[in-house]
Amino acid sequence: MSQRRVDVLVVGAGPAGSIAAMVLARAGASVALVDKARFPREKACGDFIGPRGLQVLADLDLAEPPGLDVGDMIVVGPTGRRVLLPCFDGTTYPGRARAVPRTVFDDALRTAALEAGAYGYEGRADRPLEAGTGIEGFVVTADGVDIELRADFVIGADGSTSHVAASAGLVDEQRVLWGFAVRAYLEQLVPLPAITLWEPTRWQAFPGYGWIFPGPDGTANVGLGIGTRADRRAGAKAVRALPAYLEHLVHLGLLDRVPTPPTKKLGGWLKMGMVGTTPAAGRVLLVGDAAGLVNPLQGEGIAQAMTSGRAAAEAVLGHPGRAAEHYRSALIGAHLPYQRVTAAGHAALVGRPRAVSALGRVITAPVLGKALSGGWGIFWNELLDGAAPGSARRVATASTWFARAVTSRTDVSRWFADTLERTPDGSL
Repeated sequence: MSQRRVDVLVVGAGPAGSIAAMVLARAGASVALVDKARFPREKACGDFIGPRGLQVLADLDLAEPPGLDVGDMIVVGPTGRRVLLPCFDGTTYPGRARAVPRTVFDDALRTAALEAGAYGYEGRADRPLEAGTGIEGFVVTADGVDIELRADFVIGADGSTSHVAASAGLVDEQRVLWGFAVRAYLEQLVPLPAITLWEPTRWQAFPGYGWIFPGPDGTANVGLGIGTRADRRAGAKAVRALPAYLEHLVHLGLLDRVPTPPTKKLGGWLKMGMVGTTPAAGRVLLVGDAAGLVNPLQGEGIAQAMTSGRAAAEAVLGHPGRAAEHYRSALIGAHLPYQRVTAAGHAALVGRPRAVSALGRVITAPVLGKALSGGWGIFWNELLDGAAPGSARRVATASTWFARAVTSRTDVSRWFADTLERTPDGSL
């Protein structure tokens, strides 16, 4: 068995892992970047890089890959009523997103990490070296050959079903808020991205939402996401419901016709709202989907992956003796105020189809929907921190405070207090 020693082993070369590896390598650290897939590779996703993700690219002097700029978004309620969510420039992010296929975007970030000096490995991180949060690396199996990669730190960027997280004992499977999403590509011009709150049966909402997003070259990304809480068997419902959902889009006039069959259909698991996962301890730091950094309301994870990858790298570089503690503090400051309330709301609504239907009807009602739309767009997309002053920011702030008050005594909020906000000596 061959061996290699590096400063940091990054497992997973998606946006989180590649950003972490690139930041570390640029600073002179020796980094091994491992992924089981051969790039470029497909990924189940809406293919949107959000405003915060675009800002990370700018901050790191990375060019935006070829794609399509998108701004305002339509939300279609259960009765067909539509609300336009406007997109605004923030003080710390641009007022747009960008549609880029993950085959293009992830490959570009991985290439940037390798060009910065990271060592690339195509293989599966099979066996951890040492146990628990004291993991010193992994045995990586590539083409039937075992390579022992040892490191001072391991960054788990290997997705929602993270082997690194499980090996380090950082996941409570019964606490995780699981979701599952399936997407397909269609030949369809889409003027504005649309989110749909769907009722397959009147007053019985689908436990998630659907989307149809524009893509480059006249394509559309169409998909359906479902919340399952801890029951991963329920994810198959999204796959089974996709044909009926495509018919629904035709009924709404958002899709010209139902293709037979949809092209490049692909599904994937989401670990949402940070619940059930300790993001860092000892030598191990989890980033992106591995840390559960997926928006519990709308499933976005790319921007959170990129910001967490950078934060993990900066914690290792700036505070090597207390990297896990500093990384956890960075996540608490950046994401906890939002994730805590939205994860609690997600947990409360999944499994209550009539409540979801009622909420969808209220927030897309003609007068109320228009009044809330600006603030809704900020809150929905986790953009309050850095939002420009104005009425939309005030609505988003009020929504956050209201949600915090409503969810403060939930089991989810208590989990955050007990797991993330408690310091190593046990105090809060």
